[in-house]
Amino acid sequence: MRLTLAPFVSGLGSPVALAWRAHDTHMFVAEQGGRVRVVDANGRLSPTPALTVGPLSRGNEEGLLGITFSPDGSKLYVDYTDPDNNTHVDEYTMRGEVAVVSTRRAVLVQRQPYSNHKGGEVITGPDGMLYVGLGDGGSEDDPDHVGQNLATLLSKILRIDPAARGSAPYSVPADNPFVGRPGVRPETWMWGLRNPWRFSFDRKTGDLWIGDVGQNEYEEIDLAPKGEKGINWGWSAREGFHPFRGAAPNGARDPVLETRHSDGNCAIVGGYVYRGQAIPALDGVYVFGDNCRPNLVGAFAANGRLIAQRDLGATVSQLTTFGEDLNGELYAVARGGTVFRLAAG
Repeated sequence: MRLTLAPFVSGLGSPVALAWRAHDTHMFVAEQGGRVRVVDANGRLSPTPALTVGPLSRGNEEGLLGITFSPDGSKLYVDYTDPDNNTHVDEYTMRGEVAVVSTRRAVLVQRQPYSNHKGGEVITGPDGMLYVGLGDGGSEDDPDHVGQNLATLLSKILRIDPAARGSAPYSVPADNPFVGRPGVRPETWMWGLRNPWRFSFDRKTGDLWIGDVGQNEYEEIDLAPKGEKGINWGWSAREGFHPFRGAAPNGARDPVLETRHSDGNCAIVGGYVYRGQAIPALDGVYVFGDNCRPNLVGAFAANGRLIAQRDLGATVSQLTTFGEDLNGELYAVARGGTVFRLAAG
């Protein structure tokens, strides 16, 4: 099985996230500099942004990093860093293809100690809840030891109901794994992640796939079968399948696969399990890549275990993210400004 990449839209400025909303064929693209761009079903880029977010910090791992919509498409959620490097998740009401600036509502704010490892993913899960990815806060080697600290939101995937509850900007679902546990942030869904750069649910099975950026030697893909929660993925005691600091924590889980920097990788980019119609041979294959090694990779797992992994014959220079449209077709995004649609080779 080999893929080709068909250019869908170009002329974007450092695109880092894609999103679609219910009953709308438009693609929404987050540019790291702060704009949310609108692209129609024929690949035409609107000159009018849906939203411009700011002010922002603008380092390599900062800026506008993630976008998603509420299940009915009426609300837009954005994940970005402010001039002090702190992470914000804000909500806007949509009017047509434009977010109404006056409706901005702060949902979540997380102080960040350094300028990197922000995570930045925000997605609406199949349960309608909002999932937010936060890295360990940066520098290197997890200097603040947050990876194995359940008292902080850093180094976690969070699960929240973003609707305001009285004076609270969001609520925590009662079935989150750490609700009621003293000294633990109840927003936590999974933990022990260094920098989760793109995670997604398999739209058919509900399994959660996570791309977690590694430190000096290994990148990893984590796989949580549907219904599992509260998983500790091991950072910073573990990097991939290997020890990093001290003994492996009790109950920590290894990734489903790892990649090595010695093979040209440097920063993994999590993708999606293909469930579209255009490439039947790709059905059930998880497609991912890396920001340094341009080869797109396919992995197939069963019962939570890796069965096969191989290059797919297509390359994207400086890959930043993937996207999945309403029909399950996949797109790969290059930092240079082009979004490619995956097609059969």
